Amino acid sequence: MEVIFLGTGTSQGVPMIACDCPVCTSSDPRNRRTRASVHVVMDGLHIQVDAAPEFRLQCLRERITRADFFILTHGHADHVCGMDDLRRFCDLLGGEALTVYSTDEGQGRVRAIYPYAIGERPVSKGYAAFRLRPMPALLELPQGTIASTLLPHGSIGTLGLVFTERSSGRKFAYYTDCKDVPEAAIQLARGADAVVLDGLRPLPHPSHMSIGEAVAVAARIGAPATWLTHLTHLNDHAELDASLPPGVRAAYDGLRLKL
Repeated sequence: MEVIFLGTGTSQGVPMIACDCPVCTSSDPRNRRTRASVHVVMDGLHIQVDAAPEFRLQCLRERITRADFFILTHGHADHVCGMDDLRRFCDLLGGEALTVYSTDEGQGRVRAIYPYAIGERPVSKGYAAFRLRPMPALLELPQGTIASTLLPHGSIGTLGLVFTERSSGRKFAYYTDCKDVPEAAIQLARGADAVVLDGLRPLPHPSHMSIGEAVAVAARIGAPATWLTHLTHLNDHAELDASLPPGVRAAYDGLRLKL
């Protein structure tokens, strides 16, 4: 299994507009964060999770050339606003619609933003087409399974995802954009080789976990490697990484995990 971090930043990205703080003006490339998403390759199956506003640029940077289906964790702008650029993957599927799994809230947001793309085929060559499907609790595939659970994120729920590759048995949990990780989600992630958690900033936030809250959740899950994502400009990469306990690291754009 391979996991490619296309983006690890918040809705504002880093550097932020009109900010000259030390992180936003840093020369460390790990402090340049596009909006959060990942690309998971499981026994040759390519799964794209979320599409940030920078999605096209992320794909070019990381040489993403295939997406077999798409999972939208929730319908907030920093996760849904790059979906029109999925049109190229519809072309590469021979002009077929791309299957999109999400929550009811996420599906509703896709219908509202992309009414022209809902259907079994693009309206014309080069256009996007989305085949919307509810994300099941367990999606069984020849290449493995993807389990899902709802995580609290303000007034909505975010899909927490746990990928298990059939050939290797490797397990990867992706829990972005959440204020807490309920016990059922903790149990679902147990045994994972790597876990990704929302760790917004050192200060508390009403709908995201702080760094301290994410570290506490990492200890409860007990994975050998945990990576924090959705990081604001209040986090200098080198300083944050050095402050974290063993087994917990700060993710960065372009990070690749081979599990």
